[in-house]
Parts: sequence; structure tokens; C-alpha cells
Amino acid sequence: MSIAVRLRDDLKIAMKSKDELKKSVIRLALAGLKNAELEKGAPLSESEEVDVMARQAKMRRESIEEYEKAGRFDAADVERKEMEIIMSYLPRQLSEDELRQIISETIAQTGAEEPRDIGKVMGAVMPKLRGRADGKLVNSMVREMLDAQGGEE
Repeated sequence: MSIAVRLRDDLKIAMKSKDELKKSVIRLALAGLKNAELEKGAPLSESEEVDVMARQAKMRRESIEEYEKAGRFDAADVERKEMEIIMSYLPRQLSEDELRQIISETIAQTGAEEPRDIGKVMGAVMPKLRGRADGKLVNSMVREMLDAQGGEE
């Protein structure tokens, strides 16, 4: 079942249960999917739907950081709840151990040896992780692993 179909089904449930937060988040998510579909000029594939939802989760994650920096913890909490709703439509997020394993394999496959090879690794690893990991976290882990590898010589 596609993400859009699940969202529409859950919107009906949220409307019946009068869950205003879930209703508004689902409507925004559906609008994001519709905009992406219009931009593409064709129906979205499942992986493209995951990409759209992952971007929406990323926007919320960034908003949480900004609100917390500004001391607006009430707004950060709302964004956190919205992000949880969006994350429920994404594939299961990988653990740090799973991420390290995939990154390690990708580093070996790409022949990356030092921190300046980060672009090569990120370009190869991100398609494997589509919607299952935060890009910022992956980037910092790749950087950390390449730093450790470069320091071994």
C-alpha cells in the first residue's frame, strides 16, 4: 500500500476521532506528495513518496533544533509530535550499529581512505538508506569513520 493511500485512510480516521494535530500533519504530507507529483508530471513511485516524507521529517527535525536554540520548547514539542506522525509512514529507521555496518561496507566498496573521500561514500550510501536514516547522522558517521581510517596510517 502506498504512503498516499495510507495517509488518506488515516486522514479519515483522524477526522472521525477529531485528532486535529494528526489531521493537519496528514493534510500537509498529502499536499507535499501532490506537489511533488505535479512537479514530476506523473504519479510518484514508492521510493519517491519515501523521499518526500523524509524531506518533511527533515524539515521538522531542523525546526526542532531552531526552536530549542531559541528557547521555544513548547513549539519544539509540537514539531516533535508532528515528526513522530510523519516518521510512522517511513520505513523503520536503522540503528547506529546497522548504519555503521552499511557505511563500512560502502567505504570498502568505494575504496575511500580519507576524509576528502566523503562525497564518494555519501553518494554511494544514501541511496541504500533511502528514508531509513537521517542524512546528517549518516554524514557525521561517515566523516568519523573516514577520520579514524585516515588516522590509522
